[in-house]
Amino acid sequence: MGPAAGPSSDRTRREPGPRDRHRSHSTTSKFPTDQHRTIQLHTGAVVKNQQATYLLSIKTMALNTLRRLLRKNSRTTLFLCSLLLWVGTLSHTIDVQPGQVSCFFEDLHVDDKMTITFQVGGGGHLDIDFWLNDPAGTHLWNVVKRDTGTFTFTATQGGKHEYCFSNAMSTVSSKTVSFNVYGVMWVVDDAHMAPIELEIKHLASALEAVKEEQQYIVVREKLHRNTAESTNDRVKWWSLVQTAMVLGVTAWQVFYLKRFFEVKRTI
Repeated sequence: MGPAAGPSSDRTRREPGPRDRHRSHSTTSKFPTDQHRTIQLHTGAVVKNQQATYLLSIKTMALNTLRRLLRKNSRTTLFLCSLLLWVGTLSHTIDVQPGQVSCFFEDLHVDDKMTITFQVGGGGHLDIDFWLNDPAGTHLWNVVKRDTGTFTFTATQGGKHEYCFSNAMSTVSSKTVSFNVYGVMWVVDDAHMAPIELEIKHLASALEAVKEEQQYIVVREKLHRNTAESTNDRVKWWSLVQTAMVLGVTAWQVFYLKRFFEVKRTI
């Protein structure tokens, strides 16, 4: 199995700074910085951006850290930590049509860390094929017919890393897939970081984990809601069919009994 040829996308990147840069990006989002990400999908893949929502726990954690920094009068670390307030939880969704493969690219440097999470929210048996290749075309991760998955890796070579969602096994049903890609770029040695910087780094990792869990809950809630609505529709239509059958049998019984009591006379 290999990635299908098709349109690709590159990420425009700035020159690395002296500190860690934590970044969570999506397929169509534009960030407040000059780092932009644009992804072009294969035929049949449609990107839908849903409304960003904020988690109360995320804001509470970030505000508590800001209070500690204010007491220390550290302007630099205060600025870095204030960036953590921009933690909107976006659900990025694509529709993979039957027999289609949707591929994306990430341009990474050596030692960049990246995490990919995905969940199938609708269509068929809620399964999809997924693989991740390094610039040399070697499979770093390959799963078949999975409804959800999470994979974290550290780039061992620079270049375009390709990941694809394949619905080639289906000839009828399209698949709705929600996914997110985020990571830590230009990682520096922890030994040269100040304690407050390490604390910010760990807090950012915790926020990413909370966001990932919240996205998973949103997808599962959508799936369960669709199942409940489908069950409700089936019960409704089956009740109507039963009502029609009862009325039909009743009408036939009345008609039959009337004929049974009729007196036939021969003249």
